[in-house]
Amino acid sequence: MLGGAYAFLSSLVVIGSGPSAHAADLPSYFNEIVGTETASPAEIGTKNILQLNTTMFELYGDAGRVFKKNILAQHPLILGLFSGAGGRFILYRPGMAPTEAPPVPIVYQLLKSVGHSTMALAEVVVPYLNSPDDLTWRSSLAAYRDRMQSALDGLDATAMRDDWRPNNRAILQNNIAFMDECLKNNVISADALHEFAQRQSPLLKKNIAWAAQTQVAHWMDVIGGWKQMLGTDWDKTYAASNTIYVARQNNVLFSVLAQFFGPEAINDRLILIETVSFTTTPDDMLDSLTRIIADRAVGAAFFGDYHLMDYELMGGDARQAIIDQDAKRNIAITLPPQVPFGSHQWPTLITPGPGAKSLADLP
Repeated sequence: MLGGAYAFLSSLVVIGSGPSAHAADLPSYFNEIVGTETASPAEIGTKNILQLNTTMFELYGDAGRVFKKNILAQHPLILGLFSGAGGRFILYRPGMAPTEAPPVPIVYQLLKSVGHSTMALAEVVVPYLNSPDDLTWRSSLAAYRDRMQSALDGLDATAMRDDWRPNNRAILQNNIAFMDECLKNNVISADALHEFAQRQSPLLKKNIAWAAQTQVAHWMDVIGGWKQMLGTDWDKTYAASNTIYVARQNNVLFSVLAQFFGPEAINDRLILIETVSFTTTPDDMLDSLTRIIADRAVGAAFFGDYHLMDYELMGGDARQAIIDQDAKRNIAITLPPQVPFGSHQWPTLITPGPGAKSLADLP
């Protein structure tokens, strides 16, 4: 078979290499898939230049694996990863297997699950507020009602503090009462939903506060213990946590890390990495952090500033181009103040202003 395939390929080479070879000389069964290809010198030149950028990413990936190995061999590194269980923290130390921190106590998940049940209930009913004749919500609501009752029945058997149980029992009971009302009346009214939300709001605030206290106390103990264990190596430790858009402000994991790293480490050894998913893998986080650190060395080598590559490289020139275009178009300039490369400013919104800033500020 190999010999036959080789002979076949050899025949194609002979057919295609002679001076008189052309499409008409090919067997008929090639006619549907073979055609004349033409490209202008400009198209070929453009393709060859653009290929440089494509190849750059391939080479960057190969180099990144080397960079990651070298960084992990010289620096302790902490990853804080978002999860539905209150986060994950992993400590990497040179020459040692990664250490995963113990999880947040299960009561954190219990508090959030009860609170989320109310918010999810609102998501189920809101689409039907303006559709009184559409009863397709009934089966989903009835099924969810059964799950809610099971949760209520098992509440006392969970590892929840005794003084927190009454609040969670009230939340679940209110959920069930609202669902029963909707199922009985065969309608979801805006007034009933508003009354339900007002009744649940103060109870939900308590659960949110208790969950935050549980999560923060646990991770403060973990990071504090790691800092003590690392000793002087803490000063060369890198850390990163991930966030999506809605969780970037007051990000819990990053904020806990900042208490131990201090303000001078922010955007230097302590990095907040924005992603598009609630969860990401440790390897993806390591790749992102490696790229940030490696790019800094390149920026220092070419432009003389170690933190330059933390910023959009064309950002400064693009900013000026926007200002120039605004002037031509008579548009008011809407741009933030410029900050120096290597700024230790908090990586999320920090400008003060009027309005509520926490749940405690809301009625």
